[in-house]
Amino acid sequence: MQIMTTETEANGVAGASPPGRWEHFDHGADIGIRGIGPTKAAAFAQAARAMTAVVTDLETVRAIEPVEARCEAPDDVLLLVDFLNALVYEMAARGMLFARFELDIRDGRLKAMAWGEDVDRRRHRPAVEVKGATLTAGAVEFRDGHWMAQCVVDV
Repeated sequence: MQIMTTETEANGVAGASPPGRWEHFDHGADIGIRGIGPTKAAAFAQAARAMTAVVTDLETVRAIEPVEARCEAPDDVLLLVDFLNALVYEMAARGMLFARFELDIRDGRLKAMAWGEDVDRRRHRPAVEVKGATLTAGAVEFRDGHWMAQCVVDV
């Protein structure tokens, strides 16, 4: 299993991503994404960053335009997949990529703001198109003092 990882820190700067890190893991023809953070919301945000990083280098995406997403699900894994699929829809419908996320998760409900920009094919050089998040390898759990949220995305 090849794992690519990056870390971010909340540094008090406006527009900073939540603390934690994201990873990719191999899963056949598709790609596993994983977010790790001190809170469930931070882990979900890092998973969303991992999903954008499947498409392009996150450093090339500017967090300019906000887009709201809301989801509701009976369990955390379904909530993660619904959230990521809401982002996939917004990416396709608006022609955008997202780099920064703020989430509030309570009682099976998620409210998120995602900031991004229109795709610039020359600057972003999209590698693949994410077709959707799946329940494959889906997990949301607290272990070793951190939240982890993961699933496989279809590319």
